[in-house]
Amino acid sequence: MVASRGPPQAAVTLIRGRHLRRLVQVHSDGSRWVVRLEEGHELLTTLAEFAQTHGMKAAIVVSGIGMLRSCRVGFWNGTEYEPRELNTPHELVGLHGSIAEFEAAPSVHVHVALAGRDHALVGGHLLEGTVGAVAEVYLEQFEGARFGRRYDPKQNLRLLDLEHASAPG
Repeated sequence: MVASRGPPQAAVTLIRGRHLRRLVQVHSDGSRWVVRLEEGHELLTTLAEFAQTHGMKAAIVVSGIGMLRSCRVGFWNGTEYEPRELNTPHELVGLHGSIAEFEAAPSVHVHVALAGRDHALVGGHLLEGTVGAVAEVYLEQFEGARFGRRYDPKQNLRLLDLEHASAPG
């Protein structure tokens, strides 16, 4: 980690991860985080790497704004995700979800609301997305907790497992 410019009392850092092409700017007060991603970052990969770097095993993606230059969103039809490709830039007007642990790695599950040039909204489960100009994401971490992803055969989905929060280690 490289300390950023600014007042010394601010908990702002810049991180560079293995898979990141550009710097990510971060501010935290301990359990709340604001993360700024720049153009070209793959949103899900970057958030997973960020969670891994900071040992996040239980967090909520409270909100996010910015732009995605391209993405794939899914609609769950009860059996599988029906994907839709968006290959033109869309404003990221809403991002919400969770970060849990699955097979000892961060599992990021987020839904998006996106606005196109015509101001029409489209949304769903984010399957992948590349940041356009910028993305600003607000996270809240539950210190000492662990959320999991438990497979539910009835729904054929990995659901957030809050009981996993009390599991050791």
